[in-house]
Amino acid sequence: MPGVWLPSLLSATLALLLLWGAATDLRSRIISNKLNIVIALLAPLWWWANDLSLYPDVAIQLGFALLIFVLFTGLFALGMMGGGDVKMLGALALWLPLQAMSTLIIIMALVGGVVTLVTVIHHRATRRIGRPEIPYGVAIALAGLWVVGEPYLNPLT
Repeated sequence: MPGVWLPSLLSATLALLLLWGAATDLRSRIISNKLNIVIALLAPLWWWANDLSLYPDVAIQLGFALLIFVLFTGLFALGMMGGGDVKMLGALALWLPLQAMSTLIIIMALVGGVVTLVTVIHHRATRRIGRPEIPYGVAIALAGLWVVGEPYLNPLT
């Protein structure tokens, strides 16, 4: 049994990884595959630190992450999301149960609307040609930070 410090350390690590993803997406419009792999590979440690049983808990988590990945791959195929965004969401779904991931998706959509609006306004104000690239990783990261940090900031949950 891991100590009580390990889940907090892993949450902080995930928060830092999300911040890194947001910064790189904002700067270069790319979310590194290496970053997404690290997030995914830390999930089993998260499961162990939170005492998830192999069956059914981990099996449900894996199935849920696959579902999220497939659904958002459809949005990628339609040109509505980048590949790094889809991979980041799939990796986060390995960490988060249904309710937390649902909250993340709702917050991501709201923040993503603001990010899109700001990006389009900036694109037009600077008279750039072509379609603007939306750094949606920023919305994913902020939503992830909200969901990961909420238990620490709101002790009533």
